[in-house]
Amino acid sequence: MNTIDGTSREERTAEAPPPSLLVIVLDTNPHAWALLADTLPLLRAVQNLLVFINAHLAINHANQIAVIASHTQSAIWLYPTPRPAESSGPVTNSHASDTSRPDRSNGSAGLDGGDAMDTTDDAGSEPVPPVLDDANKYRPFALIEHALLTNLRALLDHTTPATLRAATNTMMAGALTLALTYISKAAQSASATPSSVALADSTNPSDTANNSGGGGGGGDTTNGGEASTTRATLHSRILILSTSGDLASQYIPVMNAVFACQRLRIPVDVLKLAGDAVFLQQAADATGGVYLAPPDTLHAHGLLQYLMLACLPDQSSRAALVLPGPEEVDFRAACFCHRRVVDVGYVCSICLSIFCDESLGPGGLGGDAGAAGGVGAGEGRAMATCLTCGTQLVMRDFGAKPVVVATAKAPKKKRKRAVDGGVSTPGGGETPGPS
Repeated sequence: MNTIDGTSREERTAEAPPPSLLVIVLDTNPHAWALLADTLPLLRAVQNLLVFINAHLAINHANQIAVIASHTQSAIWLYPTPRPAESSGPVTNSHASDTSRPDRSNGSAGLDGGDAMDTTDDAGSEPVPPVLDDANKYRPFALIEHALLTNLRALLDHTTPATLRAATNTMMAGALTLALTYISKAAQSASATPSSVALADSTNPSDTANNSGGGGGGGDTTNGGEASTTRATLHSRILILSTSGDLASQYIPVMNAVFACQRLRIPVDVLKLAGDAVFLQQAADATGGVYLAPPDTLHAHGLLQYLMLACLPDQSSRAALVLPGPEEVDFRAACFCHRRVVDVGYVCSICLSIFCDESLGPGGLGGDAGAAGGVGAGEGRAMATCLTCGTQLVMRDFGAKPVVVATAKAPKKKRKRAVDGGVSTPGGGETPGPS
């Protein structure tokens, strides 16, 4: 039978590259895009982003995509579309691992070249948009484009002037938190989803337990030695398209998200289109990502080139590439009292909170505790208190002139000289005469 059946009985590893999950955080702050309307409108930026998404999905059929809008007061999913509000599950897509099947239950209008789509939203049926019937467009690309543009149009339509007056900053911390939760769920789904063509025999529980895998991927073999493929680990990364300025008001949650990405080895790529965000530059440096700030003259025609050349390669491809990046990284921090970026600050020794001014509270940092040995401490002054942990803050001898103490000189030692191989001191004997 072996001469007739030439099927290989050995386990083989999939030769395809590992799947990659790309989570894009799009800054949709209307205040920032209003300043870029002359050079780079939001519609043109979204069109370039869609081409970049199609290129990412075309590299590998197992690649996944997710898009989050960082708006003024909230972080909204653009793709995949969240479940309806009446659902008891979490707010996420029902097909988290299938990027070609978004949930389109809560969108009725889209952005396709600026024209709204003519669709209906019935409670008992899902209409098929006209763009999905186009035979010249790949259907998974059309599904993602329709869902993204529909949710983006709905987000902009629900943004009122009162909302814009109430908040001017973007919710970048919330968007990064959503990205991390989605990556964690996608990794768990990838580890539990079989990737081989034949599943293990359900009557043999030991095979299922051994082939479950972990850390975003596992191995799957067929029962009886059948040839199968082994699932590769899911590689995840985050891309931020930022147009807002400083994020000092969100310093703590943003840096917590950055440290989580660093711990999970998730690169954070930043494409800065406007403003100067110090913390996003630190995020790219800490996680091993790419930070790019193209000139204003290249926004209209060079955005797609920056995306394709710098942000398209995944972790496995970047090992063989020389990545661009800033020459210098700004490592300044934001104070916890006024939420502003400072060059020199005062740090609490207990919780490491940063303060920009020494005069915290009525007494400042030189209160009664500094009166015993501190310089410049006022009598009867109340001590400053840390705004985070409540510890009493004191800086002893801060700003005082250092005391110069003269060092004691060591006594000089008498020099010795060698005479006829021995050691003698001068002036101890008579001078020998001539013989």
